[in-house]
Amino acid sequence: DNVYGGGLGESAVVLGAPTIDINITKAASGYNLGNIYGGGYGANVTGNIAVTFVLALCTFIAVNVFGNKEYWKEILWPEVPTWLKFPVPIMPAIELFGIFTKPFALMIRLFANIMAGHSAILALTSIIFVTVSMGVVVNSLMTGVSFLFIIFMDCMEILVAFIQAYVFTMLSSVFIGLSRQEHAE
Repeated sequence: DNVYGGGLGESAVVLGAPTIDINITKAASGYNLGNIYGGGYGANVTGNIAVTFVLALCTFIAVNVFGNKEYWKEILWPEVPTWLKFPVPIMPAIELFGIFTKPFALMIRLFANIMAGHSAILALTSIIFVTVSMGVVVNSLMTGVSFLFIIFMDCMEILVAFIQAYVFTMLSSVFIGLSRQEHAE
């Protein structure tokens, strides 16, 4: 309750908590289970952009379905000078664009951070094959160094997976909370 209450607001905890639970469970445990049981091939769920798209889509749906009338008023008719709304609706267009950019940023942030770790491990693994032509001694030494760095990067990827799951969850709860926020008159 304390985790959700800060970002969602107390009135939206019941509505937004299941979506947040799904997001953090899939992002963190799915990544780590994929690395452990994926046979060492990095077969985790958050390394696939389709999965991060579905998680971001859950947030998008939760924000827009659970958004109250004040949220939609701020999107379609924000409190800005009239010349920014009429005759050319500049601010409503920017706000409508923002509806799609928030979940898109969530999707790309999660995917890119997980993919960066995979790319680093792939580069470290390729050192083994690149140094084959340099002789047995150099190849053996670089294989050992590469192996140690790969183990270190695997540990870092586990840490990054939990951090990214936390960030994704907190940003999702903030977006859902902002769509449920009641304005004081």
